Amino acid sequence: MEVQENEFKKLIIAAKKTEWGKKFGYSNINSIKEFQNRVPISGYEDIYPFIERMMNGEQNILWHSPIRWFSKSSGTTNSRSKFIPVSVESLRKTHIQGGKDLIALYTHNKPDTKIFTGKGLSIGGSLQQHLPGSDIYTGDVSAIMMKNLPMWAQFARTPNLDVALMGEWESKIKKMAEITVNQNVTSILGVPTWTIVLLQQILEISRKENVLEIWKNFEVFCHGAVSFDPYRELFNKKFFPSNSISYMEIYNASEGYFGLQDRLSVPDMLLMLDYGIFYEFIPIEEEQKDFPKALTIDEVEAGKNYAIVISTNAGLWRYKIGDTVKFTSVKPYRIKISGRTKHFINAFGEEVIVENADVAVTEACKKTNAVIANYTAAPVYMQHGKRGGHEWIIEFAQEPSNMQDFIHTLDSKLRAVNSDYDAKRYKDMALQIPIVHQVPKGTFYNWMKKRNKLGGQHKVPRLSNSREYVDEILSMLEIGITK
Repeated sequence: MEVQENEFKKLIIAAKKTEWGKKFGYSNINSIKEFQNRVPISGYEDIYPFIERMMNGEQNILWHSPIRWFSKSSGTTNSRSKFIPVSVESLRKTHIQGGKDLIALYTHNKPDTKIFTGKGLSIGGSLQQHLPGSDIYTGDVSAIMMKNLPMWAQFARTPNLDVALMGEWESKIKKMAEITVNQNVTSILGVPTWTIVLLQQILEISRKENVLEIWKNFEVFCHGAVSFDPYRELFNKKFFPSNSISYMEIYNASEGYFGLQDRLSVPDMLLMLDYGIFYEFIPIEEEQKDFPKALTIDEVEAGKNYAIVISTNAGLWRYKIGDTVKFTSVKPYRIKISGRTKHFINAFGEEVIVENADVAVTEACKKTNAVIANYTAAPVYMQHGKRGGHEWIIEFAQEPSNMQDFIHTLDSKLRAVNSDYDAKRYKDMALQIPIVHQVPKGTFYNWMKKRNKLGGQHKVPRLSNSREYVDEILSMLEIGITK
C-alpha cells in the first residue's frame, strides 16, 4: 500500500495544472479518500470528449506532458474503436518497464536460458497517422511499443519494423512466416489466437510436423489478451511437443501493463504496483450500482472477483477498463483475469463469466482428447412452451472423441463451478443442456475478416448476453446444426 500511495501522490502532483486537474481541484487533494469523493468513476464515453480534443492537437488536458500516441482498441463487446492516450511516461515507466521485467522474471526462473542467442518474435499491429500532416499517431499498443523500443530491444526482435507494422493483416502474416521460418527464433510474444495463425502458416511453408523442427532452440511463449487454457493442448501437441517449453502470461492492455507471471509453474500473475498506475477494485456485486464502493489494494481479499479501476500516468482517471480479476494471493498480490464486466451470459440469472466458460471448455477438451481453436457462446431465449439455454459455436483443431461426452462434460463442469448456472439447470427447469455447433476450421478467422477485425488488438468475444455474434456466424455459414 505504501508503494501505491507513492504512485498516487506522483500522479496527483503531475496532473494538478492540467485542465482535468483544475476541474477537480487536484492542487488541494491530500488523500486517497478525498480523491475518491471528488473524482467520479469513468467509462470510455465519459472521457472521450477530452481524448478527442487531445487527438486534435490540444495538450495539457488529461496529462501534463504532450500526448502523441493513442492506442487503438476495439474492445470485445463494442464494435466502436477506442483510443487510449499513451504518454512518454507510460511508454517508458509502464509498457517498456513491463517488457524489461518480463525478461528479468523469465531469466530468474531459467538462469540457464539461451533466449539471447536467437531472436524474439513479436506479433503486433500497425500504426496510422491520425490526420494528414499531423504528428499524432494511432495504432495497436504493441505497435506503439515496437516503434518506441530502445535500440538493444530492436536488435533482439524479429521481423523488422517495416514488416511488423504492416497494416494488411493477411499479407503481414505471410511475410512474417517467410522471414522467420529461416531464423533462429527462441521466443514469441503475442496473442494466442493470432500466434496460431502465424505458426500454421510457418508449418505450411516448411512442410514440417511441428515448430520445434524449424526453431530447434525455441524456449518460451509469452502470451496475453485471452485465456491460454483452451489453447494449451494445441501448443503442447501440435506446435511445441516438448516438456522443456515454457509459457508465461502477461497482462498488457492499451491502458497499461498490469501483471506478469512470476512463477512458471503457477498460472497467476504478480500485480505490478510501481508502474505509474494507481489501482482501485470494485467488488463484482457492487459493479452495476450507480455509486459503487471502490477498494484500495490493502482492502481486497483473496478468492473474490473485482472490476478494475485505474488512474494512470497517461491521464486516465478512475477509469473502468472493463476487466475483472480474482486475487489468488494478497502476500504478495497475485491475480488471475476472470472476465469482462460486459462479457458474460446472464439472460436467466445464471451469471456465467469467461472464467467459468474457459474452465468448462478446458475440462471438456481434456475428457474427450479434443483441442480447441476458438469459441463463442450466447443465450437461447425462452419461447412459448420452450425453455432457454446456451448456444455454443466451437471450432476444433482436433475434434472430440465423442461429441456427446464433450457437451455433457462442458455442462457438468459449468454446473460445478457456477452455482447459479447449476440452479437454473436443475431438472432442466429454466435452462436445457447446451446446444453446440461444431464449425469448420477457419470459421472464426473468416468471420473476423468479414467484420474487418483481423489483427492482434481484436479478440473473438467469448460470451455475449445477446445473440448478435452467434447469429452472424450461423448466417454466414448457413450450416446444419451439429448437436
